[in-house]
Amino acid sequence: MSKSHDASTAHSDASHLNTTTTTTTTATHDDGFDAKSGVKRALKTRHLSMMALAGIIGPGLLVGAGGALSSGGPAALLIGFGVIGLVAFSIMQSLGEITTLYPTGGAFTSLGHRFVDPAFGVAVGWNYFIIWAAVLANEYNAVSSIFVFWSDQIPLWGYFLMFWFAFLAFQLLGVEAFGEAEFWLALLKLGGLLAYFIFAIVYASGGLRGQKDALGFRYWHDPGAFADGFPGVAKVFVFCSTFYAGVESVAVAATETRSPRHAVPFAIRQVFWRILFIYMGSAFFFGLTCPANSDGLINGRARALKSPMTIAIQNAGWQGGVHLINAFIFATCLSAVNSSIYIGSRTILFMAQEQKAPRFLGYTDKRGVPIPAIVFTNLFGALAMMNVSTGASAAYSYIVNLSGVSTFLVWASISFIHIRFRTAWIAQGRSISELPFKSFLYPYNAYFGLGANIFLALIQGWTTFAPFDAGLFVDAYILLPLFVIIWGVYKVVKKTRFWDLREIDLDSGRRADLDARAEEEYGSEEEVGVVKKVSFWKRLWRNF
Repeated sequence: MSKSHDASTAHSDASHLNTTTTTTTTATHDDGFDAKSGVKRALKTRHLSMMALAGIIGPGLLVGAGGALSSGGPAALLIGFGVIGLVAFSIMQSLGEITTLYPTGGAFTSLGHRFVDPAFGVAVGWNYFIIWAAVLANEYNAVSSIFVFWSDQIPLWGYFLMFWFAFLAFQLLGVEAFGEAEFWLALLKLGGLLAYFIFAIVYASGGLRGQKDALGFRYWHDPGAFADGFPGVAKVFVFCSTFYAGVESVAVAATETRSPRHAVPFAIRQVFWRILFIYMGSAFFFGLTCPANSDGLINGRARALKSPMTIAIQNAGWQGGVHLINAFIFATCLSAVNSSIYIGSRTILFMAQEQKAPRFLGYTDKRGVPIPAIVFTNLFGALAMMNVSTGASAAYSYIVNLSGVSTFLVWASISFIHIRFRTAWIAQGRSISELPFKSFLYPYNAYFGLGANIFLALIQGWTTFAPFDAGLFVDAYILLPLFVIIWGVYKVVKKTRFWDLREIDLDSGRRADLDARAEEEYGSEEEVGVVKKVSFWKRLWRNF
């Protein structure tokens, strides 16, 4: 059975004519391969759930939070995480509704094509790929620098090459290996953060052996809650958007999930706990235990690796704690690099299969592994070599701005796609009760996500205006016109148009689950949205 899927799936005007078909599922291979893309449907509910809860979390949060804390102070860090958390929650509600119904290859890239305009889908897709190319470079930057910090006998580029080939080999093992690795690494990250939170409580309470007095909220008073007023808060928004990037990745992974109708809503609900426990918890305890003016947060190549966790442990009296935290950061790097390659490669794979990227990138082998897309994505990790000439801190700042503004653009697009979908659904006389997952507080949530992300995309680089810094200005805003240019050029060349609401296809792409046990647990296909009462332990066991 060939897995080469180079044929175009671009929509013509005729294919968007309203149809009377009642088909609700697409064809799938009996052996568990997706008929359209050729990828293998092997991710279990627990894999997707852990991706939503702790996937992608790596040095971006553990190290990058040091830059955010230094730029804005502990209060700004908490505000930034809170505001972007609300935006992320809104995006995930929108994404949950459309992805549960259409767990198709390409996720919101394909759905942008389907519900808005083919050219819009192209612009969203390439911007989403830019996010993961930038994040991947950051992760390689961090993991290579950790080893240089431990031993400089091998140059940075030497460590990079070793990790580059190691991650490439692992990705070629297939989606089952990826899912299993992400599951256990996510558990490790949750355990590590929980251990730090407990340490922070004890430290702030003065409970450490030999500690003379309680730390309390000392660093909120000296050096202060805000490091640079509103400008500092604005800078933190960009950092936080990068930390949150990846919560939407469950939509990309839905195509390779065995039971998306049940796994996707379950995973979407985990995002609330991710925001509350991981992001808000980290923001609070980082600001509580580490001073914003600490010299070790962002200065120098080695010091850039010292996250707020490291500073806090060293201030508490354990100078060797840097090695423990660097080991923890290294473990999170394994997950972050692994996830970045996975998401980036699947994004470019589905785009290539829809002729939005070079066709050779749309090939999958007989095991469902997109080899060209994986190699192509991994090549962008070489951007980490900016580290050699600029230093880890500067390299991180340059790349994080690119991924930050791309995140705002993609998230705004997801909200817009959801609004278009809902409007078309009503325009064609469909009932909201037919939806297997309903977005919370629609339409307010969707419009909030759209407006907030457009606003954040426009103001995230305003600090470059006074004094004006041409380099930072370009870095902060270059992707805004690029999005419009990609959209406009493709629209002119391919002569695309906005779809009329009544001609949007609302039926194709809906897919049944592979796991028979999902029907037993949640009800039959006709009982969409009805969940049977099953004990917590039984559900937990079945997810494995």
